[in-house]
Amino acid sequence: MASPRIGDTVRVHYTGTLDDGTVFDSSAEREPLEFTIGEGKIIPGFEQAVLELTPGGWKTTRIPADEAYGPYHVEMKVVAPRSALPADLNPHTGEMVEMSHPDGRRILARITDISESGVTLDGNHPLAGKDLTFEIQLVEIV
Repeated sequence: MASPRIGDTVRVHYTGTLDDGTVFDSSAEREPLEFTIGEGKIIPGFEQAVLELTPGGWKTTRIPADEAYGPYHVEMKVVAPRSALPADLNPHTGEMVEMSHPDGRRILARITDISESGVTLDGNHPLAGKDLTFEIQLVEIV
C-alpha cells in the first residue's frame, strides 16, 4: 500500500494529548477526520505524520508549539472594563467573544476571568504555547 501524497484527501482517527496526558481532542467517538493534505487546514506537523503512514497504520508524533498553534503571546491577553462590553452581554468564563484589534481586524477571544471591574479576554488559541502529541491512524486515502 502506498502512503498519501500532497493533494490526496485522507480520513484519519486521532487522539491529541498535552504533556501532562490530558486529552484535548479525539475522533474516537465520531467519524474520522477528513481533509486534503496541503490545503493548510491542518497543522503542518500533523500533515507530515500522515504523509508517513499507509492505510491502517498508526503513528505517535510530538509537535512542538511553534509547529502547532504557535507561541503564547502575553500581549493578546487583555482586561476590558465592564463598561466597554455590550450592556446585554452576560459573560461566562470559557465563552468566546469577537473583539476588534486596533488595526481593524476582528479576532475571537476567550473569556478567562471575570471580576467586578472587568473581563479578561485571551486572543490566543487555547493550545498556543503547548507542545502536542497525537496518536494518528490513517483510515483511508479517499
